[in-house]
Amino acid sequence: MAGIPGLLFLFLLLLCAVGQVSPYGTHWKPTWPAYRLPVVLPQSTLNLGKPDFGAEARLDVSSSCGPQCHKGTPLPTYEEAKQYLSYETLYANGSRTETQVGIYVLSSGGGQESSGRSRRKRQIYGYDSRFSIFGKDFLLNYPFSTSVKLSTGCTGTLVAEKHVLTAAHCIHDGKTYVKGTQKLRVGFLKPKFKDSGRGANSSSSTGPEKMKFQWIRVKRTHVPKGWIKGNANDIGMDYDYALLELKKPHKRKFMKIGVSPPAKQLPGGRIHFSGYDNDRPGNLVYRFCDVKDETYDLLYQQCDAQPGASGSGVYVRMWKRQQQKWERKIIGIFSGHQWVDMNGSPQDFNVAVRITPLKYAQICYWIKGNYLDCREG
Repeated sequence: MAGIPGLLFLFLLLLCAVGQVSPYGTHWKPTWPAYRLPVVLPQSTLNLGKPDFGAEARLDVSSSCGPQCHKGTPLPTYEEAKQYLSYETLYANGSRTETQVGIYVLSSGGGQESSGRSRRKRQIYGYDSRFSIFGKDFLLNYPFSTSVKLSTGCTGTLVAEKHVLTAAHCIHDGKTYVKGTQKLRVGFLKPKFKDSGRGANSSSSTGPEKMKFQWIRVKRTHVPKGWIKGNANDIGMDYDYALLELKKPHKRKFMKIGVSPPAKQLPGGRIHFSGYDNDRPGNLVYRFCDVKDETYDLLYQQCDAQPGASGSGVYVRMWKRQQQKWERKIIGIFSGHQWVDMNGSPQDFNVAVRITPLKYAQICYWIKGNYLDCREG
C-alpha cells in the first residue's frame, strides 16, 4: 500500500522542489508580503588584534530559553539593536575589524513576538523523513545547487555571485574563531568525472553518479556582535548567522534572501532546506516540515536533521506579485537541535534563525554595499 503511491508522492515533491510543478493550481497563491525596511549603515570601524583560531568547531548550539521564555522578553531597544547588529569582519590574512552601525527609518510594528532557543539530542523525529539527493540532474539543478559545504563541517547557501550565508557558530564559538577559519573554504558538489561526449548520457551506468567537492577560498567573513557577545546568554541564538565572501565568483544560480513572513503565511505552514548531514557523508540531504512554533527571531520545527546541516538556508516558494512569478527566498538559517522547556515539560525542536527586517537590511548591505539596493525584502 505504501509502495507506488509513496514513490509517486516523493517524485512529485522533488518536482515541486526544483520548480517543475506548482502545488497551488490557478487559485489562491501564497504571496511574498511587502515590508517597509529599515536601513543599517556602518558608522565607524576599529582595527582589532588577530584572533587565535583556537575554538573547536561546533555543529549545533544550545540554550535554556524556549519559545515562551522569549515571547515574554521585550524586543531590543534602539541602542541594543545597534550593538547587536554591529559586526566583526575577519580577512583571509588574519586581520580583523569591528564596525559600529546606525539604524535609520525604523518602522513601528513588524513583529509578532520575541525569540527562543535550547539544548541537544539526536535530530531525527520517529521515521527519518530526509531524502538524499542523487544524480547530477537534481544536484546541479536549482535550488539544490545553491547548497555548499564549509571546510569547518557545516552547510552554507549561495545568496549572491560571491556570497554564502551560513550559521555564525560554524566559524565562531561566541568567543573566538574556530580552527581552520583563517583558511576557510567553500565546497561545491560536482561530478567526479567530466562528461565525455557520447558516453555522457549512457543508461548502462549503475548506481548514483560519483560526485566530488570543488573548493573556493573565502576572502572575508562577517559575524554580528549579537552572536559574539551573546553566545553565553539567551540572546546569542537570535544572531546565529554569518556571511562569507568568496575570493572569486562561483558562477552558479543563487537564491536571494527575504524577510521571514509569519508562519501562518508560509505555504502550508512549511519550510524546506538541504544540507550535508554528517551521517550521510558526501550526500546532499533535502527535507521539509511544518513550523511548530515561532518567535520574532526564531522558527521552531521538527525537520529531521543531523550535525553538518547547520548553516543551511531555510527557504520557501511564494508568489512575487510585482514580477508575476513564483520565487524562492532564504527566510532563515538552520541553527541546530534544541531542547525546549514547554510548560515545564522538555520537548525537542530543530531551530532556525529568522531573517527579520533588521537582519535583512544588515545582510543585504554586506552583500550589496549600497542600502539603496536593499529596500525590498
